[in-house]
Amino acid sequence: MADFLHTPFTVLHITACAFLILVILIQPGKSGGLGALGGGGAQQVFGGSGAGNFLTKTTWVTAGIFFFTSISLAYLSSSTDESMRKHSQALQKQHEQNAPLGPTAPSKSAPPASSSK
Repeated sequence: MADFLHTPFTVLHITACAFLILVILIQPGKSGGLGALGGGGAQQVFGGSGAGNFLTKTTWVTAGIFFFTSISLAYLSSSTDESMRKHSQALQKQHEQNAPLGPTAPSKSAPPASSSK
């Protein structure tokens, strides 16, 4: 099921990202943004004060979609069966390496080396 949702969410995420960049750049700021290059084309299309409200609402909606797809993609990538299986195998290997193989006998110390002259 996660594979079925992963591709549409990725496409929606990339589209929202590109659209969000465009909407933010079109908004007139203190220096005019990219609207300054078009000679105030946004004001002619949306009206004098309509551009600000429309672009602000569009930015918020697009940002909401971007955040939703970001969280959804993060969840889908971390909760797939494959990633859970890999995590389980890694924990099992770590447990096997840390567990002793059997009871260990105390080691006998070697007798001191005799010096022969």
